[in-house]
Amino acid sequence: MSYAVKELFLTVQGEGANIGRVAVFIRFAGCNLWSGREQDRAKAVCQFCDTDFVGGERFASAEILADAAVTAWQAKTPGGRMVVLTGGEPLLQVDAALITALKQREFTVAIETNGTQPIPAPIDWVCVSPKAGAPLVLDQANELKLVYPQVGAAPEQFVDFPAGYHWLSPMDGPDRGANTEAAAAYCLAHPRWRLAIQAHKSWGLP
Repeated sequence: MSYAVKELFLTVQGEGANIGRVAVFIRFAGCNLWSGREQDRAKAVCQFCDTDFVGGERFASAEILADAAVTAWQAKTPGGRMVVLTGGEPLLQVDAALITALKQREFTVAIETNGTQPIPAPIDWVCVSPKAGAPLVLDQANELKLVYPQVGAAPEQFVDFPAGYHWLSPMDGPDRGANTEAAAAYCLAHPRWRLAIQAHKSWGLP
């Protein structure tokens, strides 16, 4: 199959348990919770997304896309290679062929998903970010990142979800300061949760 990719770039992971790790990000176009177009935001399942995942480039095969990830990796040796599959919703397109091709090129494969789609083949690191009103198909992950606050998606609903880390990520936007204070207060009262940051934004990285 071919893959619609909004962007592919080398950066430093700015959030979650892998913060600070160099990785190639492959941002897939398309999402099942919002079209990505502002005129559709009000009727979207997820109305707060701040990511541009519309348009981009099409890669004709898993091998071609995996080779593009290798090209983006700037180190002279393959050791420590990591790729993060994100979106949009990457699992609308990511298949076993792509996962295999990336692993054959010595990448540790991570994915950031809303959890509404099954994973087609073993992935090394799974970060699931549940959204209110969307069915959670995945039943475990390495980390769970909940955007906070979300009406209809309280942390209590996910505290027992099997994951090594539970993060509260303050919702971005005009109320980010108040949302950060609220998330911090919740973590202080419920230490099962960790306060997430998006350090790449302060670093000036994509």
